[in-house]
Amino acid sequence: MYKINEIAPDVYRISVFVPEIQLQFNHFLIKDDEPLLYHAGLKHMFPILREAVETLIDSRLIRWIGFSHFEVDECGALNDWLEIAPNAQAVCSEAGALVNMSDFALRPALAMRTNEKLKTGKREYRFIRTPHLPHGWDAGVMFEESDKTLLCSDLFHQNGDSIALTDRDILEAHKSSMLFFESGPLMDYTPYNHKTKAMLLELAALEPRTLATMHGSSFFGDCSKALTELDEVMKEIWGEVEVPSFLRPV
Repeated sequence: MYKINEIAPDVYRISVFVPEIQLQFNHFLIKDDEPLLYHAGLKHMFPILREAVETLIDSRLIRWIGFSHFEVDECGALNDWLEIAPNAQAVCSEAGALVNMSDFALRPALAMRTNEKLKTGKREYRFIRTPHLPHGWDAGVMFEESDKTLLCSDLFHQNGDSIALTDRDILEAHKSSMLFFESGPLMDYTPYNHKTKAMLLELAALEPRTLATMHGSSFFGDCSKALTELDEVMKEIWGEVEVPSFLRPV
């Protein structure tokens, strides 16, 4: 079963909840002259996701398929979409195009550099490369310049069957979800390094109005503040532990 909600003008959140793992998988369809699907989804979810897309547009008209990084929920069904949409093309970082899409995708992906823009019609998406944020060497995000929607992938991940869009704090739910994962095989969700804070501040400086999240509620409110404070949460959970002076090499 899926739910569809318009979280920003012509930005449709298609959510599939999997109760067995208490997790939403969210995909975003942007209606425009050249429709963009952000997150191709898991391969086994392709039939239900296509059914949902068909309630909004003819899925054969999809032109762009974007994702942050090479992971099954982001691009597992990419080739299924490429087969039914003859003009569709994957959009990802240069690293993603070289390392993954060159072998995985049925046809070449559009490889984007940081701050390069993709025009879909009325909208223009800026690509920002974010290596290892949320995870993956090839990671990046896309920012819509006019409505200021940030397609932020796994950032702000929240477990459970959340509402589609909220203006309430999502950091506590995110922190709880990450701490829950720390006790099992999905530990170390996001690497935290000396570049993490700078990347989050770069995203905050864009002053997004909406954060379109892959798992959990999308957020509408002070997104810059949320991104800035996300650094503190990540640093607390995954930041480097200071080594006592007596253990440091002389």
